[in-house]
Amino acid sequence: MDDLDRRLIALLRHDARAPVATLAADLGVSRATAKARLDRLVDSGVIQGFTINLRKAEDGGRVRAIMMIEVEGHRSETVLRRLYGFPQVRRLHTTNGRWDIVAELETDTLEAFDRLLSEIRRLDGIAGSETSILLAARKG
Repeated sequence: MDDLDRRLIALLRHDARAPVATLAADLGVSRATAKARLDRLVDSGVIQGFTINLRKAEDGGRVRAIMMIEVEGHRSETVLRRLYGFPQVRRLHTTNGRWDIVAELETDTLEAFDRLLSEIRRLDGIAGSETSILLAARKG
């Protein structure tokens, strides 16, 4: 990835629906160059998808949280496979330091969130966890 790729990604982070012609103009390159770069970033897996951000009213007051998980011994792959089965687990990250896995969670209600935490904490291989509810987005 070079500077042009990074600038293209920054533009897409701001507006993932921007037309290729607009992206090209903002980057100062031809439409063909912008399209080729975008295709290459998608084909190589650097860009794995495009998404939307909803206004608060359309978001429906969903409960979103980050859960840090400590895994017993060498059971990370087993725990990850089990976490994949929860539709409320939006993303999973492996990490270093005190926590082995970071899970992004989302539920419709606090009651559903409470049930989800209980289910995850009971999984074999989880030694401990710490969860923080996401309150207000400040960027992005």
